[in-house]
Amino acid sequence: MEWANPEWFWALVIIPIIFGIYLYRHFTRKRASLTFSSVKYFEGLSGNWKSHVHWLSLLLLLGGLSLLILALARPQLKLTTIERNAEGIDIVMVLDMSSSMRAEDLKPNRFEAAREVAKDFVDKRISDRIGLVTFAMKSFTVVPPTLDYRLLKQLIDEVEMGVIEDGTAIGMGIATAINRLKDSETQSKLIIVLTDGQNNAGEIDPVTAADLAVTYGIKIYTIGAGTRGTAPYPVQDPIFGRRYQNIQVNIDEEMLTSVAELTGGRYYRATDTEQLIEIYDEIDQLEKSKVEEIIYTDYEDRYPFYLGLAISMLFVGFVIDRIWLKGLTQY
Repeated sequence: MEWANPEWFWALVIIPIIFGIYLYRHFTRKRASLTFSSVKYFEGLSGNWKSHVHWLSLLLLLGGLSLLILALARPQLKLTTIERNAEGIDIVMVLDMSSSMRAEDLKPNRFEAAREVAKDFVDKRISDRIGLVTFAMKSFTVVPPTLDYRLLKQLIDEVEMGVIEDGTAIGMGIATAINRLKDSETQSKLIIVLTDGQNNAGEIDPVTAADLAVTYGIKIYTIGAGTRGTAPYPVQDPIFGRRYQNIQVNIDEEMLTSVAELTGGRYYRATDTEQLIEIYDEIDQLEKSKVEEIIYTDYEDRYPFYLGLAISMLFVGFVIDRIWLKGLTQY
């Protein structure tokens, strides 16, 4: 509910003024009196009903004036229709599944952290088609770009390490993603690559794959996941059970930077889970879908209801005061 002429609310100050004047005149007026030697004969007599309802006309007057002022303020019901036209982005997330992703410098480990942050990223998108490619020694499409985010997050949860022969074929992962995007008709196409190592497998070099991405107008963001120096890595000892050993973190940042910059993207380094979250948030802000909104607003006046009620109350108050209470001295 909105009010077209809210300045009329100032007129409501007249209501307590009228009420105050009425009280003043009622309690200060001179009353006629007769002297009786005894009033015992008047005890038990019922009073005239008019003496009990003379306040009703005042209440109706004040209520009618209040509603009349509200009607002058023009209450309106705002009816808004929003027409949205969204131009989505096609995105493929490329996730490293090599054994080194078990390192626990990111919590609970690199792979689990990357998986959870990827799902959060999906939740923030609106009209984008998003797909998932995984790689180790080889690369595979888990799900092509889709608007079915529920299915996408379910499949992200289901991917497991160890099902692909160990290795780090970054170039093949990028090439597979390009193959999923090259026929897209959207103006914005994006690949997000997350890895913790160096390209050591596959037939395609990452920089060569980046050149191919440029040909198809695809931008690549690269993320290096891992602390600097060494990271705790869990190993299963047949005698002592699960234990940890420190492994060297070797991320080819030069190559990942070249791949990103060649396509107009950017390279990021995530040394902990909090940084990884911030990186995906930044990419989310940088790559927003274009949404055009046309807003239609209509107003439906509701003052006739207040006006009709005000006139009714004033009329009933007038009838009570001038007809029912006629002849009764009120002041």
